[in-house]
Amino acid sequence: MASPIEDYAVLSDCHTAALVSRDGSIDWLCLPRYDSPSTFAALLGTEDHGRWMLRPRDAHATSTRAYDGDGFVLRTRWQTPTGVAEVLDVMPYGDRRADVIRRIRGVSGTVEFRQEVRVRFDYARAMPWMRQAGTDDDPLLIAIAGPDALVFRGAALHAVDHAHAGTVTVGEGDTVDLTMTWYPSHREIPDPVDVDAAFATTDAWWAAWAGRIRHTGPYRDEVVRSLLVLRALTHEDTGGIVAAATTSLPEDFGGVRNWDYRYVWLRDASLTLEALLEHGFTGEAAMWRRWLLRAIAGDPADVQIMYGLAGERDLEERVLPNLPGYDGAAPVRIGNGAVTQYQADVMGEVMLALEAARNAGVDEGAYSWPLQRALLGYVEENMARPDNGIWEMRGDPRMFTYSRVMIWAAFDRGARAVREHGLDGPADRWEELRERMRAEIDEQGYDAERGHFVQAYGSPEVDAALLMLPQVGYCAADDARMLGTVDEIEKRLMRDGLLHRYRTQSDVDGLPGDEHPFLACSFWLVEQYAASNRLDDAEALMDRLCGLANDVGLLSEEYDVTLQRHAGNTPQALSHLALVRAADALAGVQPPRGHVR
Repeated sequence: MASPIEDYAVLSDCHTAALVSRDGSIDWLCLPRYDSPSTFAALLGTEDHGRWMLRPRDAHATSTRAYDGDGFVLRTRWQTPTGVAEVLDVMPYGDRRADVIRRIRGVSGTVEFRQEVRVRFDYARAMPWMRQAGTDDDPLLIAIAGPDALVFRGAALHAVDHAHAGTVTVGEGDTVDLTMTWYPSHREIPDPVDVDAAFATTDAWWAAWAGRIRHTGPYRDEVVRSLLVLRALTHEDTGGIVAAATTSLPEDFGGVRNWDYRYVWLRDASLTLEALLEHGFTGEAAMWRRWLLRAIAGDPADVQIMYGLAGERDLEERVLPNLPGYDGAAPVRIGNGAVTQYQADVMGEVMLALEAARNAGVDEGAYSWPLQRALLGYVEENMARPDNGIWEMRGDPRMFTYSRVMIWAAFDRGARAVREHGLDGPADRWEELRERMRAEIDEQGYDAERGHFVQAYGSPEVDAALLMLPQVGYCAADDARMLGTVDEIEKRLMRDGLLHRYRTQSDVDGLPGDEHPFLACSFWLVEQYAASNRLDDAEALMDRLCGLANDVGLLSEEYDVTLQRHAGNTPQALSHLALVRAADALAGVQPPRGHVR
């Protein structure tokens, strides 16, 4: 089976991402984009579903690893009985290619490495035609199937049981570079990558990007790494921000809660944009807004809650029966059925992000404000419509309180754009709709008898999304109604000090099985604690959450408190952006995402 989820580090060239295990195996890689069919998929099955393994031949070898500085060059140091060596893994940035480089350096003594390549294109549904080429001094291994081709360079590989394997020995001071390059199969084999230049350019680019991060206060290292992860999940050309690098890593080990997160959720991308803006990245904001204009161009009635990296709309959910799933958690899914859902909160998230861009000095542009006006028209037309909510419930649509609050927020931001920024629009009408929504929420979204906001109208349940009401400016963090809601959330949703999104045993879930605490929700609680002056609780929870990151600072979607394991897709943008906001709140620099009304 694959390694524990927390044992994976990520490599990124800002077009796609690879997951590398502690054992030195690249078990997940989609080429040439994050959402392309996989080339290596051992993560969702076994080694026979594709991997690129590189580790010392000695079974007793041990390793430590870290990223070099503020970037994504992964340095793994191997200790063996015969010597010490390092492997530097990188996906080069800026060369407009799809390369993976694995540089082996001898440190002391001698170390023999074993390399094994199992190429399985198209989610392990296409066994490639493999052929040897080159010379004894410059051997090439070429893999071709359908539209995809790979070329491996650097060391001889020989066929062994539907794989190709070989050994490399390094002594002190020796360097061996192993490279893999993807290319369209109808084209000529690309020239070799300039490895030294690739390392230098990649190191310099990530260092320069990280050097622009503005952050003062505690948890600086965690904030910087989290912002780097958000950039690593942002497509360099299109500006699309994927929710995670993987598909179908289980929320419930052995269960069916396995989803494809390699797409651009308007909600997650909006929240990511706000986190980047708060730390000085206005250029990324302008690029994402252009992506948004392209993706939802046309009739607002056709808007989707998620898109492909370039704005693709066809994300039909399908099952891959040939992949057994991570540790047997089936089915493995590609596409995402939530694409057809109506989630009423999304337009509010978009309006908040575009307001943040406006406040940061990003010019509206010729089409940006007309787009926002059209979106507000869509929100008005659908005000009375129940939705599937932020948690993408697969049960019947409901009037979810958080969704209703985000409708309130959408009209609020529209009116403020007119009143405070001089843009044209029916501010009186939007203010009237805003106040109508407030009256409705105060009456139906708040249970006066129990003293807390509710997950959905007519339900006594709470969900963790209610923690964001102060964040969007609906009420103050120390509002008595909010304090009562926090108390109920702590009682109902907390397990071993971490928060669930909602009670899966309630009647809104629509799926079998359970799930684990959702990391972003616990970071939201940190922010709420900080804003309501529970600073000791905020710092204690923040310390625990940051301690759940793996050895290279990555967080997945959820955490299994019983087995002490990461769960769900990884690395998860929502977890990392929530960490950034929580750290900002503890530093006292994170205001609500709007004026409290």
